[in-house]
Amino acid sequence: MHNSESSPTPRQSLPIVLGITGASGLIYAVRAIKFLLQANYTIEVVASKATYQVWQAEGGLTMPTNPSKQAEFWRHQADEAGGQLTCHSTTNVGAAIASGSFRTQGMIIMPCSMSTVAKIASGLSLDLLTRTADVHLKEARPLVLVPRETPFSLIHLRNLVTLAEAGARIVPAIPAWYHNPQTIEDLVDFVVARAFDQLQIDCIPWQRWLGHQDSP
Repeated sequence: MHNSESSPTPRQSLPIVLGITGASGLIYAVRAIKFLLQANYTIEVVASKATYQVWQAEGGLTMPTNPSKQAEFWRHQADEAGGQLTCHSTTNVGAAIASGSFRTQGMIIMPCSMSTVAKIASGLSLDLLTRTADVHLKEARPLVLVPRETPFSLIHLRNLVTLAEAGARIVPAIPAWYHNPQTIEDLVDFVVARAFDQLQIDCIPWQRWLGHQDSP
C-alpha cells in the first residue's frame, strides 16, 4: 500500500483528451482511464487503428469499432463506472476535438507509437488522433506524449526533439523504484502519474519522493 499526502483532484470544467496508439502497453491507457474516471473527470478518447491489433496481441480481446460500445469496453477494462467517457472514431476528423474552438485541459497520448510521433512532428494530420494533437500544439495547449519504444533510433530522437521544441512534453514510459513498487500496476501507475503531473492532475495514490534529511 502506498500513501498519498493529497486527495483526488475534483473534476475540472474542461475535458481531458486521451489518445491511444498501437504501441505496446495498453495497460497505461487502461490505468489512466481508471484514475481519471474515479476522480470524476470528463475524458474524450480517440484510439488509432493499430490499437485494435494490439488489444488482440496483448489481451486476446476485440475492441469494438462503434464509439458507444467502445466506451463500454474501456470502462469494463478499467472497472470504473464514474466520470464521463466519450470515444471517437479516428476516421471522424469532423469530431469536436478536432477543432481549436473545442477547449480542453490538455491531451495525453499514452502509449504513443513512434509512427504517431513521426506524423505529429511532421505536421501530418492524417486522422482524428494526429489532427487533435496538431490542434493542441497550434493552440499552445498541453500535449503530453508517453512513448513506449526501445531503443530509440536517431530518427525517433530527432522527432521527439522537434515535438519538445514545439511545446510538447515527453514522458517516456520509464518507471522508478524509489516508491517501492510491489506490482506491475505500481510501476505503470508511476508513469501515468508523471504524465498527469504535466496537466496538473493529482488523482493517483502513490508515494512521491520526499528527499533525504540531512544528517545531524
